[in-house]
Amino acid sequence: MKITIGEANFNIAKAIIEIIDEYAKTKQDAFQRFVKSCEELQEIGKTTPAKIEDFVIGLLAPNVDARLFEIVSYSILKYFYHDQQIFWGYELEKLKKENLKLYKTGRTNANDGGIDFVMKPLGRFFQVTETLDFKKYFLDIDKIQKYPITFVIKSNASTQNLLKRTQDNASRTYLIKAIVDKYMDCIEEVINIPTLNDRFNDAVKQGYLNKILDEIVIQGKVEFNYEDTDDIEE
Repeated sequence: MKITIGEANFNIAKAIIEIIDEYAKTKQDAFQRFVKSCEELQEIGKTTPAKIEDFVIGLLAPNVDARLFEIVSYSILKYFYHDQQIFWGYELEKLKKENLKLYKTGRTNANDGGIDFVMKPLGRFFQVTETLDFKKYFLDIDKIQKYPITFVIKSNASTQNLLKRTQDNASRTYLIKAIVDKYMDCIEEVINIPTLNDRFNDAVKQGYLNKILDEIVIQGKVEFNYEDTDDIEE
């Protein structure tokens, strides 16, 4: 890349590459320190669980890195739903009981057009986001052919406020009410930061505090290439 200042020409490509490389290194170092902190908490948390609780709650904040927020959200929701059961089947006499299970479907911020979490056997979709732009929500809804979706939003605003803001902003763009209503009907649930805090507290009461931290460590290592996935699974 070349720029011209007065009569002089400068090639700033090398400087830009160095800046990008340094930024990536700084972020990677920060994430490695995060994983190390989690591992240390895994040890001391056995005797001081309150430190784990404070650590996890501290990661549920609007200014937290988006990737960390997604990882922590997944870990909390996984164990919040863990013991919830449904009965289902194709014949009334042959219903089976199954626990809800949440799956993380890929890397965070991957820009791959995918959905962040999927729940079995209900088939619920979850999308984690930090934006309040209704166009992003509607785009996600379009990507899955207007299938119902739950948005996990990195915001302290109330769920009612988030829904109203989305609908009001959309109504200013789409003058036909039926179009807005069709998209809004696809939003199955909105989960904000206060809701995640409540669900974390519920999971802790059920005895899943250490398991939530273990899941954060596993997902963090995968996300930040801390070590090979095969090693983690072993």
